Amino acid sequence: MHPPLVAVLGPTAVGKTSLSLHLAETFDGEVVSADSRQVYRGMDIGTAKATPEERRRVPHHLLDLVDPDQPLTLAEYQKLAYAAIEDILRRGRLPLLVGGSGLYVRAVLEGWTIPRVEPDPALRAALEREAEERGEMALHRWLSALDAQAAARIDPRNVRRVIRALEVCLTAGQPISALQARRPPPYRILRIGLTMTRKLLYRRIDERVEHMIAQGLVEEVRGLVARGYGFDLPAMSGLGYRQIGLYLQGEITLEEAVAQIKRETRRFVRQQYTWFRLDDPAIHWFDASLPDCYERVEEAVREFLGRNLLARLSAAAFNRIAERWPCY
Repeated sequence: MHPPLVAVLGPTAVGKTSLSLHLAETFDGEVVSADSRQVYRGMDIGTAKATPEERRRVPHHLLDLVDPDQPLTLAEYQKLAYAAIEDILRRGRLPLLVGGSGLYVRAVLEGWTIPRVEPDPALRAALEREAEERGEMALHRWLSALDAQAAARIDPRNVRRVIRALEVCLTAGQPISALQARRPPPYRILRIGLTMTRKLLYRRIDERVEHMIAQGLVEEVRGLVARGYGFDLPAMSGLGYRQIGLYLQGEITLEEAVAQIKRETRRFVRQQYTWFRLDDPAIHWFDASLPDCYERVEEAVREFLGRNLLARLSAAAFNRIAERWPCY
């Protein structure tokens, strides 16, 4: 019988962190982060990273892995995630994979076989120039010609992913989709999805952005720049950091930067719902705005873990019978 893994999924600002802390404390669990931006050291406020107090309450894994100028590939993240999950299970605790980065979550839950193609800085620079000169759609059309399946999955506006797909195609000499096989990991997985009405979620996003500014997001970005991290880095082009960067460079006002962060976060939420679809039968969706949400999720997790325990007990009972009656 495969060991259990609980995944807590959903869009930004829906309440995944709070629920995961509750579940970890209720079921003796530990959190494995599935957030592509929380891997960077020093980028805490803008990524809504678990606070020191929250980390004291519940162990968190895969936070602060690299500096903002260091790359971390999807393959490296996946390897680290599996290692963290195995370590948690080995100590008899429940692993909780928590995050809203669809690529990271699905790579772990679906067991993607990720192409081991090393980054080619010269090729990437050439593709970036191509995007600047001819536009992002030109690169996406090129990818469609080389790998229609991959192009259909990638938003043309996500230039970084388009460039990576092209890089793999051109370097490996075959479509990236042909290299991305899936081998389900050896876990029994419960997918918990949190959602709420867009109106309420957008209000929560606005409040969250205002809270980040009050916490010191501007000072955080200013400190990163002072330590030599430029705005040309992929890590510094993420939500919040790019807009505050424009403010610090005098291109927009702080009010304009805040408005842009709110707007771009809402757009990002719409992208997240393409990764975590409400009609996906594998995901058990719960309305995070309902007062009994935690109670309902707890019930689902208890039932899931109960089935896991029953299966183990059944296997043990069968083994005892087999020992006494070898003919079985």
